[in-house]
Amino acid sequence: MRAFDVLTRIAFGVASAVLMILACALIVYAGSGVWESLRVPDRSLGATALEAVGYTVIAIAVFDVGKYLLEEEAIRGREMRNAGEARRSLTKFISTIIIAVLLEALVTVFEAGKEDPRLMIYPTMLLVSGCLLIVGLGVYQRLSISAETKVRDPEEEE
Repeated sequence: MRAFDVLTRIAFGVASAVLMILACALIVYAGSGVWESLRVPDRSLGATALEAVGYTVIAIAVFDVGKYLLEEEAIRGREMRNAGEARRSLTKFISTIIIAVLLEALVTVFEAGKEDPRLMIYPTMLLVSGCLLIVGLGVYQRLSISAETKVRDPEEEE
């Protein structure tokens, strides 16, 4: 069983490194697109910049997933020391995803608004999804904190 644990930690470490490298590649690609847009006069800088923001947002989310895998799976393994630590770790991870979804929605709103207002369905659904994620995270926080308090209280009474 120990060999399997080492093998899975190595696999998570490699996957994490690949995700982080790909995230950096997305940022470089976004930056090169903006640079190229500055050099070529007939390309729209605004559209390229919005596209670069979208790539950067996705890169941040991918990098955070890689960081999460590295910290939680490769370095520390699957053990969580307590419920509060698990809650904080999951909250950080979901918060990054929420930010990525909402920023992508914002970028898409600007893109769709310039092209055709009928294209606003997708960004609207992204905004609704982001809001539902925030509400879900709030409910999770509330329930997990009250569960932690209930678990801690009997220990304190003894």
